[in-house]
Amino acid sequence: MTTLYLQMTDKLSGHWRAHNNAYPRKFVLSPALRDEYLKCLSWVTDARVRATTIPEKHMGVPIEIDEASPGVMVAADGTEVALQ
Repeated sequence: MTTLYLQMTDKLSGHWRAHNNAYPRKFVLSPALRDEYLKCLSWVTDARVRATTIPEKHMGVPIEIDEASPGVMVAADGTEVALQ
């Protein structure tokens, strides 16, 4: 099973390849995905220090929380790419 953290990283890497290293506009996560991201974040960082707040960015890309979002990456051209 791939974690949300790795899915976001994979989408970002694909975006860089497809758009001449341009960053996407943002990631948009639902509150449930925010919680999943925080759990994943504790796996890739020091697990003794559990993250309780979402960072502003994932690898330089802003993270936004929206209750209505299914979880997307908004590409540089504005298109939405599903994370899952």
